Amino acid sequence: MSRSQQIRAAEVLIRLKRLYPHAPCTLTYATPVQLLVAVILSAQCTDERVNMVTPELFRRFPDAAAIAAADLEELMELVRSTGFYRNKAKNIQATCQILTSQYQGQVPDRMDALLQLPGVARKTANVVLAHAFGINAGVTVDTHVKRLANRLGFTKNSEPLKIERDLMKLIPQADWEHWSIRLIYHGRAVCNARKPECDRCDLSDLCPSAPSSQPAPKRTKVARGS
Repeated sequence: MSRSQQIRAAEVLIRLKRLYPHAPCTLTYATPVQLLVAVILSAQCTDERVNMVTPELFRRFPDAAAIAAADLEELMELVRSTGFYRNKAKNIQATCQILTSQYQGQVPDRMDALLQLPGVARKTANVVLAHAFGINAGVTVDTHVKRLANRLGFTKNSEPLKIERDLMKLIPQADWEHWSIRLIYHGRAVCNARKPECDRCDLSDLCPSAPSSQPAPKRTKVARGS
């Protein structure tokens, strides 16, 4: 990545922090185990839908030991509305069995250990490490980050791992999660998939995908995460 790209990325991040000063993970959880389960459930599903499912799931099975010993059919039924529920339930239970047998029911705080768990890839591991342990091991690449990274011209890749590597070169490690979570917020609020709202985007003057005649918008009231 060129120095000019890094400078532009730094300015994008400054503006994103101003727009979304409070940008927590939008999944509801009380423990690292619950966060891990919620992120697994969020694959090809909205956080909003997952948050409708997890209150009853965690009421019935609040920790790794309870999930590990649960009736699989009941687990499947509880997570059915998140889609791909059979595989998700199997992966969640298998993961919790490993957590119970190898990690005293706790989530490991290492990327290599997390990637050995069923249903856990780098996206899930990055979210868990960042939000449960404050560890910036990488840049979380979901559909929003993938879309915005390409529109902003920060990558030409389509594979999440390659996109992650490109984005990691642009921003200091301490800001990796600030980078990804705020790109996600902006993707949901403004730079949507079908029709990005460039006319009200605070990044339009920095974005090569915005209409060339599009001026930088007047600064709007900051949006706050929910």
